[in-house]
Amino acid sequence: MEEIAKNITITVSHAVEIVAAVITGIAVIKTIYNYIFLFKPSSKITKEEIRVQFGSAVAVALELLLGADVLATAVAPSWDDIGKLAAIAAIRTALNYFLGKELREIKERNFKSEA
Repeated sequence: MEEIAKNITITVSHAVEIVAAVITGIAVIKTIYNYIFLFKPSSKITKEEIRVQFGSAVAVALELLLGADVLATAVAPSWDDIGKLAAIAAIRTALNYFLGKELREIKERNFKSEA
């Protein structure tokens, strides 16, 4: 029974990792597209907006990857697995925290400049 649970969680973990990779890939393509067309006179998007859109997608992907890591170690983890998960969780949480903080600052700056 434990082996079945482990296989299911690993499969779901891999699926979540794929979703995170797809989100990141789409965000990269969208960012490149927006950046190329940023220089057109008719463009209404700014560099800050491009950064916020990309940063938001990266934040979602980081959260998904953290969830995938938790799933991967959910069934009968060893102490080594728990240590690796703790290190990965700390790094991804710190990245997500600072990314979110920067995105909030950019949004607040843009809101103040529009008012």
